[in-house]
Amino acid sequence: MITTLSGDTSRLRATVDFVKEQDTATLLRLLLPGLDGPELRALAERCGFSHAALLVFPPDEAALDATLADCGLVADAPPRPSVIVRERLAVRHKRSAAELDVGILRPAVVCLDGARRWVEVFTLTVPPASDLDTVAVYERERQHEAHVAFEVETPDPLVLRGLCAAFGRYGAVPDGGGYNPHENGTVFYFTAPAEAKAGYRRVELYVPGDHRDVLAAHLDEHRARQPAETLLRLLTGAWTTQALAAFVRLDVADAMDRNAMDGKRGVGVAELARDVGASTPNLATLLRYLAMLGVVSEDRDGFRLTDTGTLLRADAEGSMRALALMYGGPFYESFAGLDHTVRTGQVAFEQRFGENHFDHFARDPELAELFDRSMAAGSRMFDPLPAHPVLTAAAAEGATVVDIAGGNGELLGRILSAHPRLQGVLLERPHTVETARRLLGAAGHTERCAFRAGDFADVPAGADVYVLSRVLHDWDDDRCREILRHCARAMTDTADLLVVERVLPADGSASLATAWDLHMMCNVGGRERRAAHYARLFADAGLTLVDRTPLPLDGSVLHVRRTGPADTGSKV
Repeated sequence: MITTLSGDTSRLRATVDFVKEQDTATLLRLLLPGLDGPELRALAERCGFSHAALLVFPPDEAALDATLADCGLVADAPPRPSVIVRERLAVRHKRSAAELDVGILRPAVVCLDGARRWVEVFTLTVPPASDLDTVAVYERERQHEAHVAFEVETPDPLVLRGLCAAFGRYGAVPDGGGYNPHENGTVFYFTAPAEAKAGYRRVELYVPGDHRDVLAAHLDEHRARQPAETLLRLLTGAWTTQALAAFVRLDVADAMDRNAMDGKRGVGVAELARDVGASTPNLATLLRYLAMLGVVSEDRDGFRLTDTGTLLRADAEGSMRALALMYGGPFYESFAGLDHTVRTGQVAFEQRFGENHFDHFARDPELAELFDRSMAAGSRMFDPLPAHPVLTAAAAEGATVVDIAGGNGELLGRILSAHPRLQGVLLERPHTVETARRLLGAAGHTERCAFRAGDFADVPAGADVYVLSRVLHDWDDDRCREILRHCARAMTDTADLLVVERVLPADGSASLATAWDLHMMCNVGGRERRAAHYARLFADAGLTLVDRTPLPLDGSVLHVRRTGPADTGSKV
């Protein structure tokens, strides 16, 4: 152990010297040969050399403190958990991340140019006689985690994309990255070109804040170069679904909230396990996996919910708890029959449960309520909808809005809250109407809202605006035409229809609509469609697509009006 510790010390001293001697422009030129002139100046203005990093392997905390002291370094805080390096080590050495105690320290260094930078020290604790010795030997030899880092001065998505593109133009290749919820920072790793002269092959761009939207494209490019790793991650997607569902079924999110003293401290695993009636070591394994996903974070006090994890609480605003139960429950079971659907054209849900999606849920009141709540859980898609010009114009006239198959009234309630002069009508199945009546009553909308139990044939005539939200994707084209003809017959020549759906991109670009297309096919026999496809369905029903407005979560509002006299539907 003396030899290995002295090896860590010498490597750490060399890293300290390197940090002291470099400056941003010089280091960029060494890392990216050919980078010079205006582009070098532009990069140096937008990102600054911040640190160099290495991984050391102390047997305990005292040994780590001694190594730091030998190198003239003082840590001003205890190590913080490392999410990204721990995951990389786990994948590289085929070990569970839970058994790797990896921390991060950042002692400061005063450099020759007067700047204050730091050395980033990753620490993997390797107790004496531990089977982690082989990991330490391998990592010291190959130095996979040694890198130099630049911090982005302005964490703007456009700037960040530009920096990544510039690195790529000069030969740097994406090499992973991730978001660390413990410090709310996003890292982008690159491999420097072979001709780089800095002595480091890995380069990090560090960006304060959560930039996983930009990171996704960076990781996609990296994974395209690692097909086996990519496939393995894809194959374990079911584990993520069930981990989130188990987290919810055990009520862990709510227990964490109850015990976290208003989020001021983490909660210990033993305390949580007692509260939810779970095995302590097994709950710890689940929580560490969810920490890797950014659902919870871990510190010395225990675990706490991240902003993402908070959405799994029952009482959270915009809670997605019901979605976790639905996707980890009935829909998870039906997806096991996806090959049956693809092979035969029959709906997997019906094969698994012996009846269609709507009849099955209607037969079980608890399941029906869960489904309605899961639909409401995607309500962020609706946030901009009340401000749609059709609704704001209708509000000025004190008009009436009909929400067709409006579920538990989540969307109609938002519209009525935004526009106090509007009147509302909710059309739904009888058992759902009663739920909507309670919820809209609790929101104070009962006097302005009528409730009608019925089917699509019962769309009330003469209203000013009709809303058809996430309905058409449940059905095949013939049934969609029928539904739209019912709407057209109810509409006056001046009425508007707002259709809310996820629309498949015409260029094949990545979209949630593509995933939901598979989901609808497997579970209800429906489908998502392109805008041109919807326009044809509207035309067949005597309607015209006026325009399309984007919504969050890859949603769209399709504004539709009557073309002429209502179609009688004789050609259905």
